Order: sequence, then C-alpha cells, then structure tokens
Amino acid sequence: MQEKLWNSNFIKVNIANFMLFFAFYLLMPLLPLYLKETFHSTKDVIGAVLSGYTIAALLSRPFSGFLVDTFPRKKVLLTVFFLFFIFFAGYLAAGSLLLFAIVRTLHGAPFGALTVANSTVAIDVLPSSRRSEGIGYYGLSNNLAMATGPTVAVYVYNSLHSFELLFWLSLIVAGTGMLVDSTVRLTTRPAVQGKRKMSLDRFFLVAGWLLFIDMIAFGFSYGVISTYLAIYSKETMGITSGTGTYFLILAAGLILSRLEGASSLRKGKIVYNAAIGMAISVVGYTLFVAVPNMWGYYGSAVLIGLGNGHLWPAFQNMFINLAPNDRRGTANSTLLVSWDVGIGLGVVIGGFFAEHLGYAAAFWVGAAVNAVAVLHFYLHSRHHYHDHKLR
Repeated sequence: MQEKLWNSNFIKVNIANFMLFFAFYLLMPLLPLYLKETFHSTKDVIGAVLSGYTIAALLSRPFSGFLVDTFPRKKVLLTVFFLFFIFFAGYLAAGSLLLFAIVRTLHGAPFGALTVANSTVAIDVLPSSRRSEGIGYYGLSNNLAMATGPTVAVYVYNSLHSFELLFWLSLIVAGTGMLVDSTVRLTTRPAVQGKRKMSLDRFFLVAGWLLFIDMIAFGFSYGVISTYLAIYSKETMGITSGTGTYFLILAAGLILSRLEGASSLRKGKIVYNAAIGMAISVVGYTLFVAVPNMWGYYGSAVLIGLGNGHLWPAFQNMFINLAPNDRRGTANSTLLVSWDVGIGLGVVIGGFFAEHLGYAAAFWVGAAVNAVAVLHFYLHSRHHYHDHKLR
C-alpha cells in the first residue's frame, strides 16, 4: 500500500505556506500606491524602498539554510515566522518614509528565512516514497496565494480605500499561519556527532551548481517579463487593464501544470518533468515578443504558467536529491537564491536593454537567455544530476 501523502502535518504546512504568501501578496501590488499617496514618494524612491525587501530576503537565505540544517527545525521555523508576523505591525506604526523603508527592508530577512524553513519542514513531513509528488503539490499553496492575494487586496482597497485595513489583514493572516505551523509535529533528528567543519557546502549546495546556473537563467526571463509587462502593455500594446488578468491566467497555468505533473513526479520522472516545463516556457517567452497581439499576449501567460509549474517542482526535487538529509535546508535556500539572483539580473539588464533598444529587445533577450539555459541543461546539467544524485 502507498504511504499516505496528505497526512495532517503536510496539510498544516501547506495551509501555513498559503497564509504566509497570502499575507505577502495582500500588500505587494498596492505598496507603490501607498508610498505615493501617503508619503508623496517619487518613482525612483518607491523602487529603492521596495527593493530593500528583496535584497534582505536574498541575503538571509543562505544563512537560513544553515540554521535550518543546524538547529531544531521547528524552533527555527516558529522563530522566523514570528518575526515575519510581527513586522506587519511595523507598517502600522511607521509614521515616516524613513521608518517605513527600514521596516520594509528588515521584513525581507524573516520572509527569506521563512520560505526556506517552511519548505524544508514540508519535505520532512512527507513520506519518503511520495516526496517527489508531494513537493509538486506543496507549491500549489504558493500559486493559490499568488492568484487570490492581489485580487482580494485590490477589492478591499477599491471598496474601502483603507491601507490600514490591508496591514491588519496581513498581520492577522500571518499570525494564523504561525499558529497552524506551531501544531506541526516533527520527529526528532539525531544529534550530529562531533563538531562539523565550516565549509561552503553548509551555505551553498555545491553539488547543485549547474542547476543553480540554469535557475538563474529561468529567473532572469521571468524577472524581465514580470517587471516590464505593465508598462509594455500600456505603451506598446495599448492594454491598460489587462496586467492583472495576465498574472491570473499565469497563476492558473501554474496550478494546472502542478496538478498534471504530479503523476509523472510520482513515477520518478523528474528530469522529464523539468524538460517539459523548460520547452513550454521557451515557447511562451518567444510567443510573447514574437506575436505582439492579444493571442500572443494572453497565450504566453498560459504557456509560461504551465512551463514554470512543471519546472519548479522538478528542479526542487533535483536539488533535494543532490543533498544529504542534513542539507535539505541548504538545498532549498540554494534553489531560492538562484531564482532571486535571476530575477534581480532580469530587472537590471532588462531595464538597460529597454532603455537603449526598447522593450521588445529586452523581451527577446529574456527569451534567448531561457533558450540557452535549456540547451545548457540538456548538454551538461542533467548528466551532472544523474551522476551525483543521492536518491
């Protein structure tokens, strides 16, 4: 008989993950408007203030992987969840732009650590025979939050015009997620015998360095399109209200592909799942820029969502399979760091091409980088994975 996938602990971790990302997405789409209306901030100031969150999350992730692998995971999880929760109260208390910028930047650190800790705990509570499949389902909670969080935020704001209410909602949702995680039961890991030497592999999964390069490239492509979509839509496509619909369709594609890909992951077809996702994504990014009409625009949202929904759980499984059990946190943090670095490079380099050669050039670069990464995976990364995987 198959081991039970949806055990109570796995369900709780998924609920908590949905709530942490729902709290995050409740604020993300409206913070620029909040800064503009409340503090009369300019565009460059808004960008600087909001970028601090991403930078802090990126910097915290390698260290959070180390903490999760070194100390009791549940204690680390609840500590960073509490910090993530309490910082939402900081937004309510911040009465100046400087204070808000400080709170927002500092908030990124527990968010980065929490995403690593929660995903590692999710892997711990999965039965080993169904881990690959479970990792695919775990990401559904992120995708559902991505689809519903911004929608609820915009509805609340349009109905009541209250940023304060949104801050309170985020605080309450995050607190509820923390309480749910506090009821998760983890088996006690055996203590590590002897003093472990400090090494790069404690903070970065060295065995996954080729996959790390691939994920930077995939993050780059997504960073370009997600950052410059709205202004490209308005200035080039003449679409003024379709950006929200685009990301809703993309999220639907993510959800559908994770559900569809679960069966192949259950059969151990991890590399196959990754290959399918990469191929679909390349077509999606190319379609977006090569067919500048409604069919290409919304069709790319479907394909990019379907592609990333196959790709992400497959790559997470590969990172986990390259790591010993006591390096799962490091494996998760390495994956997340690669995606963050890729998105950051996509924003910066894509902005350079958009400024000097136009938005179409920036999107072509994003599609080309994605295609090169697919080629790199087929020629190098997949062979390296098969040669070095531990399970």
